[in-house]
Amino acid sequence: MNDKDYEDFISTVSHELRTPLTSIRGFSETMLVSWDKLDDNSKKKFLKIIVEQSNRLINLVENMLSVSKLQNTKETLIYKEIFIKPVIETVVSIVKTQYDDKKFDISISPNTLPILADKDKFEQILTNIIENAAKYGDTNSTISIKTETIDNNVSIKITNTGIEIPKSDYEKIFTKFSRIDNPLTRKVQGSGLGLYITKNLVEKMGGKIFVQSENHTTTFEINLPASNIECQARGKCSR
Repeated sequence: MNDKDYEDFISTVSHELRTPLTSIRGFSETMLVSWDKLDDNSKKKFLKIIVEQSNRLINLVENMLSVSKLQNTKETLIYKEIFIKPVIETVVSIVKTQYDDKKFDISISPNTLPILADKDKFEQILTNIIENAAKYGDTNSTISIKTETIDNNVSIKITNTGIEIPKSDYEKIFTKFSRIDNPLTRKVQGSGLGLYITKNLVEKMGGKIFVQSENHTTTFEINLPASNIECQARGKCSR
């Protein structure tokens, strides 16, 4: 990381840390000082904000650690055969707790093979993309998650309706600290690190990630190599 990147990193992280910390301190102090004057609904509301901002801090710290690890070329990935469906279901169940207005439609094609990947990193990839889909999706909308095998690669498509990404920003959104600048995205909190980390992890595991956005519908597609063992057993490997 050069001096300019380091300065950008510190500036962005400092800004992102300050907002949730200020909220947590402010609402905690209000509850301590005015506990007897607050009704139950207000207490629940304030506690919910504290939890949400705490989760934001945790996500930011995890992203910072991930960026640091990406700079380390010696980081070892532990490859295993992974069945996709249970991982998707686990990630969706976690994201649902934060975005309870969203519905999730999971469609696993019968031809979907297991993948060969690092399980923790794969779960992080899915979490980043599915969380993004929920975060930027329209209120009460449905997030679609579809998988299939194409040749010896497994395709995972995550689609939402909401903020549209201009074609000119397709590459930009995968760079460090990048966010689409429009009135809608300014209302949504984010560090601009999630997609940068996701792209790097996907490529480290020999895969690719694409985005297509039009008519307020956005699809992120992740392609990862299928497990050779399962692939050969089913006679599905490309030659």
